[in-house]
Amino acid sequence: MLSKQEQILLGSIDQDELVELTRSLVKIDSVIRPETGNTESKAVQFIAGWIRRELGIEPLVEEVQPGRENIIATLDSGRPGPVLMLEGHTDVVSEGERSSWIHDPFGAETTDRRIYGRGACDMKGGVAVALLTAKAFHVSGVPFAGKIRLGLVCDEEGMMIGIKDFIRKGHADEVSAALVPEPEENQLCISMKGAMRAILRVRGKMAHGCMPLTGINPNTRLAKTILAFEELETAEKKRCGEDPYLGWPSITFTVIQAPPPGEPAQANVMPAEAVGYVDIRTTPAQDHEKLRKQLREILGKLAQQDADYRADIEFIEDRPVVAIEKDEPIVAVAASAYLDVTGKEPVYNGVPGATDGTFLHAWKGIPCLVNGPGPRHIPHQKDEYIEIDELVEAARVYVVAAHRYLSPGED
Repeated sequence: MLSKQEQILLGSIDQDELVELTRSLVKIDSVIRPETGNTESKAVQFIAGWIRRELGIEPLVEEVQPGRENIIATLDSGRPGPVLMLEGHTDVVSEGERSSWIHDPFGAETTDRRIYGRGACDMKGGVAVALLTAKAFHVSGVPFAGKIRLGLVCDEEGMMIGIKDFIRKGHADEVSAALVPEPEENQLCISMKGAMRAILRVRGKMAHGCMPLTGINPNTRLAKTILAFEELETAEKKRCGEDPYLGWPSITFTVIQAPPPGEPAQANVMPAEAVGYVDIRTTPAQDHEKLRKQLREILGKLAQQDADYRADIEFIEDRPVVAIEKDEPIVAVAASAYLDVTGKEPVYNGVPGATDGTFLHAWKGIPCLVNGPGPRHIPHQKDEYIEIDELVEAARVYVVAAHRYLSPGED
């Protein structure tokens, strides 16, 4: 049952303001474009200005790399208590070929109670939810204990340098729990897949395309490696089974380049090297160190079968599988808030990828619940959108969950 204070908080959520804030964020191009120097910076400036104006506090804007900043802002109740972090990211992936979109990727068009645009779902709608959750506490006057910390970071879509910097600089040290409004259809995601990223380099010998026997083709050997990794993926699926929240493990080649970047490609030249980028997603049944060993062993076996096979693999990122229990306090309050706000039982699930919450949990032991608005299948696709009704529902659930976490037992 909703308390009187929670009803006041809910009354502080302005649906039109939430929609317009989301649209304003979507209109800001925060794709990382090395060719033009575009970064999240304009989104950061907009959000920092909004925080000054609407929350009456001065946010901390910290540069992680040139033009790439984190925003940290804290609402302090003045009373001892837990620190609840509302975490989000300001970068979005590329829109790809704009002509393939029906809706302008940065137009924030609204139709059929949807907001369209790059980042609408992943995760500018979620950022707007976090901001208006903080504002509801600021304007309502509803008392709470502890602190609400906004952590809106850069580079979640890349190597997650933003959250890593946030943690290294001590901003997570006093955080008790985090809500992460990534697009999960407002489901309560209590686990996140692990991830490893690797670069595979296969070396051959350059030759004229009309005389391939005078060289060594790295492309065919890369192809054999891809198939061998696929065999390992199949074996791991059989061994591990389907996780009830995270699904199947996977080993995916996402980028294949020959010759490598920076070298000119010609149709009549066999390249000297081929490069493949590998995205590996893991479940609790897997051990990352063992998996790295298995992948290296595949390269060794291929070298035994082919005297001209020369390859190495470099692991450039490691994100562990993380999970929390349903009885974790932040999960329990979110579940009760969802039930009381919507009248529906919450749905528990897992995140098919990693989030910034992965590092908050893995490095600092912070329980992180991922439970934001937006369809799970839409991020990174053309004509990305978020449902307005789901967006509003998320904001309402968040203010009630935050109140119950920061004011346990109060009415």
